[in-house]
Amino acid sequence: MPTIAPIDVDGFVVRAGFLKDSAWFATGEGEIAFSGTGETRCRPHKAGLLAAECTHDATGLITSGDDGCIYRTAGDGSSVLVAERPRKWIDLIAAGPSGAVAFASGRTAWVRLGDGREKEFAHERAVGGLAFAPKGMRLAVSRYDGATLWWAGTDGAPVDLRWKGAHLGVSFSPDGKYLVTSMQENALHGWRLSDSQDMRMTGYPAKVKSFSWSQKGKYLATSGANAAILWPFFGKTGPMGQTPLQLGTRGDNLVSAVACHPQEEVVAVGYQDGMILMCRFADNAEVLLRRPGQGPVSSMDWDMAGDRLVFGTEAGEAGIVSLRD
Repeated sequence: MPTIAPIDVDGFVVRAGFLKDSAWFATGEGEIAFSGTGETRCRPHKAGLLAAECTHDATGLITSGDDGCIYRTAGDGSSVLVAERPRKWIDLIAAGPSGAVAFASGRTAWVRLGDGREKEFAHERAVGGLAFAPKGMRLAVSRYDGATLWWAGTDGAPVDLRWKGAHLGVSFSPDGKYLVTSMQENALHGWRLSDSQDMRMTGYPAKVKSFSWSQKGKYLATSGANAAILWPFFGKTGPMGQTPLQLGTRGDNLVSAVACHPQEEVVAVGYQDGMILMCRFADNAEVLLRRPGQGPVSSMDWDMAGDRLVFGTEAGEAGIVSLRD
């Protein structure tokens, strides 16, 4: 039976994850809590914390805040200032290879490379999301009316991907063949990067705020409906012409967060009432991981082995679910 170890946090959990074996929880109040062999807490930002991402090598945590600072924090709580934009609201960050960090404010995105050099990328409209490609230094920037692909390490020409509307969160498929954005309207949009073919994924009753790629990128799991919607990305046309899986359907609650298992074809599904289910792709078999709580699940992530799941909620509840004794 799954067991839960509760973690005391001081507010809305912006992001939760793992630094190798150590779980971490970053809250809007500015606190980062690490739970491993012991427990460590720190507050690198002078004010609130807006975004958090694990580094590529899982040895540190990149965070940004309304103080205009970007910090790299290790599991022992020590923090180093990576970049600073005084009087800027930095709520978008992405961790790239070789220590690269992308961040954005307003219409401008920056990449700080591992050697300390910085590159600036200006856009006509506000940046909505950032993501590095699975391999290499290619950066995707979602924006109004589409997305732009930049070469962060060289001076290669950018590629514009166009689709009308406001594009927010952005993600590459694990094989780098597709780019998907969540939109201000209740929809996803995608492009097949080999030929810029558009892919439209609609039918959501709410905005998609959480998505997670399954093992080997066969499915993209998403929130925004009363079930986890999993779009198939195998085959030459991606999700076009294919029916998505609907897992963990509940008539009275929308899905607020999803996290695909790193080894198996199962997904953790978090709901607006704080409940968490684990659902299997093949037959939609369900396992209850957490009963309803005090607020929507805001973040979830698995450890590398898939034995533990961290979660946090908008109401300041957090914990570690262990599937094995």
